[in-house]
Amino acid sequence: MFTGIIQHIGTIKKIESKKNLLVFSIDLGPLAKDTRLGDSVSVSGVCLTVASKKARVASFDLMKETIEKTSLRSLGVGDRVNLELALQAGSRLGGHFVTGHVDEVAVIKHIDRKKNWVALRLGVAQANRKYFVSKGSVAVDGISLTIGKVGNGYIDVYLIPYTLKVTTLGLKKHGEGVNIETDILAKYLFSSK
Repeated sequence: MFTGIIQHIGTIKKIESKKNLLVFSIDLGPLAKDTRLGDSVSVSGVCLTVASKKARVASFDLMKETIEKTSLRSLGVGDRVNLELALQAGSRLGGHFVTGHVDEVAVIKHIDRKKNWVALRLGVAQANRKYFVSKGSVAVDGISLTIGKVGNGYIDVYLIPYTLKVTTLGLKKHGEGVNIETDILAKYLFSSK
């Protein structure tokens, strides 16, 4: 379980391709000292397990499902990723409950840049539409954000300068894919009906 509050932007140092598997080696920076084998780490919104670790670099196995269903498939060596360590009991919950289980890859349809403010319009699947509400929560590449507007086939999220500085969203371009995790509370609400 995560909160969607990004702790560090890591860099992919190596990608190894195996049958039905990719192995990402990522420089965790200062998060490395608190990371152990078997720990869950949110990597741009995808819950991955630390399979090996040497100094600041941890390796993660991406199985076929992860490769097919997340935007991690489009990343390469040198690309930057949002990192968050798993929530510890008793910790502050600054964002919202995020599981690291991606529901879809949304495409950035439009970026509106103004002074001290950026709006992203993200194309989303109709199947997930019921989970999006204005002023509700969404995780975008692992970042807890508030939905500003819900439209036919899209959501808008608004970014402050701090978010642009401490996450990879400031690096994103029109047409790129981002991992979307809908609010788990909305999922439970609709599944109980």
